Amino acid sequence: MSKHLIPAALLWVVLTAIGEATFLLDWLPVVGSPEAEEWDLIFNVLLAMGIPVFTFVVAALVYAFTNFKTSNDGVETGATFKGTGMFPKVWLVATSALVAVAMVIGLVSLSNLQADKSGYGWGEDQAPLVIETTAQRFSWTFSYKDKNVELLSAKDSELLLPIDTEVKFELNSIDVIHSLWIPAFRMKIDAIPGRTTFLTVEPHKLGSFETDENFRVQCAELCGLNHTIMSMHIRVVEQAEFDAWLASKQAKVSR
Repeated sequence: MSKHLIPAALLWVVLTAIGEATFLLDWLPVVGSPEAEEWDLIFNVLLAMGIPVFTFVVAALVYAFTNFKTSNDGVETGATFKGTGMFPKVWLVATSALVAVAMVIGLVSLSNLQADKSGYGWGEDQAPLVIETTAQRFSWTFSYKDKNVELLSAKDSELLLPIDTEVKFELNSIDVIHSLWIPAFRMKIDAIPGRTTFLTVEPHKLGSFETDENFRVQCAELCGLNHTIMSMHIRVVEQAEFDAWLASKQAKVSR
C-alpha cells in the first residue's frame, strides 16, 4: 500500500494547485458595498478550504480507478483497510480545524453584518436615507421616506442611490412572498405579507446597470409566471448629483 501513497499524494497536490489557482481568478461580480466584501470573504474562505478536501476525494477515486482494476471475470476480495494509524487521526484533526476556522470567520462576518449601521442592522433606528419598498406581482414601488419621491419599476427606469451613504430598505409585500436582491451588494431579504423586513447597504462604488448588470434590484423568490421581469436598474451617483435628481423629482410632484 505504501508504494501507492506518494503518487496518489502527488496527484492530490497537483489537483489542489490547479483548483486553488483557478480560485484566484476574479470570478465574482463587482463589489459595490462593504456588505459585499463581507459576503465575499465568507464565500472565498469556504471555497479555499473546501478545494483541498474535494481534490483529495477526486485524487483517491482517480488513482484507485486507474491502478486497482482486474482484467479477469473472477471475484476477488481486496485488502482490508481498518482505518487505524496516523492517517485517520491526521484527517480528523485537519478537517476539524478547517470547520472551526470556517465557523469563526463566518460568525465574525455575520456579526459585522448584523451590527448597528450595517447589513441587517438598524432595527427601529433610522438610516440617513430610508426607502420604503413595496413588492407585488410583478413590480416594485420605492418611496424615499420624507422626500415625497416615489418610483415604480413598471414606469421608472432606475433607482438612484448616493455613494458612501447608508441606505435602509424597509420592505413589505401586498400579495405573496418576494425577495429583494441586489447582486452588486450581495444583499437579499424576503418581502413577507403582513410583516416589515429591512436591510441596510452603503454603496461605495459608482456604477449603473449600463456599465454592470449587477447594479439592479431583482426579485429572488419565485412569485409567479412573470417573476423574471420583477427587476429595476440601480445607479449609484455622487451626493450632489443625487440631491439634484431628488430636487427635480420633488419639483415635478409639487406642480
